[in-house]
Amino acid sequence: MPQKPEPDRITDLSRLKAFTNPLRMQLYRLLYAAGSATASQLAAQVDQAPSLVSYHLRKLAEHGFVAEADGRSSDGRERWWQVASEEGWGFRESDLADTPEGAAVVGAVTRGLVDSRAAQYRAYLDQGAAWGREWTDAAFGAEWLLDLNAAELAELGEELQDLSRRWRERGKAARAAGDVEGREHVSVHLYGFPFRP
Repeated sequence: MPQKPEPDRITDLSRLKAFTNPLRMQLYRLLYAAGSATASQLAAQVDQAPSLVSYHLRKLAEHGFVAEADGRSSDGRERWWQVASEEGWGFRESDLADTPEGAAVVGAVTRGLVDSRAAQYRAYLDQGAAWGREWTDAAFGAEWLLDLNAAELAELGEELQDLSRRWRERGKAARAAGDVEGREHVSVHLYGFPFRP
């Protein structure tokens, strides 16, 4: 049985620190959605100077998060970038937060991710009418309250990853076959965490 693809698991605190900079997190997300882009293209989206964006892309490359996209440059001067792993990246708090510095970095990156995702969802809500009824009826938000132990929560997370991976592959195959009519980037945010009422 083939091994299922996994996100790049960060176990080195210096790598995770790369994402304590909110602009780097934003650039990574934009690059992941675009597939590949130049610093100038990304700079226009984040309203920053191309030289600053290029600097941050190089920093992400130093830590293995992005890489140059081969064969994209038409004149040899422009530098195209892509994410290093289509599976993305992740980390376990227990691998990194055993020191005060590690706990601070994990907290900063996690909060940055939550803020980024919330901003993305708020932007959708602000623009909802522009998407039209087909998209607003298809969009969803839900919360389920479950009684699980830690192992079951981990298993649920793995199942959700497998499900999202299957849908991502379906969309990629459709685009590769030329089926692009009506396709948009879709962001799915799911959180699973313990709480006590």
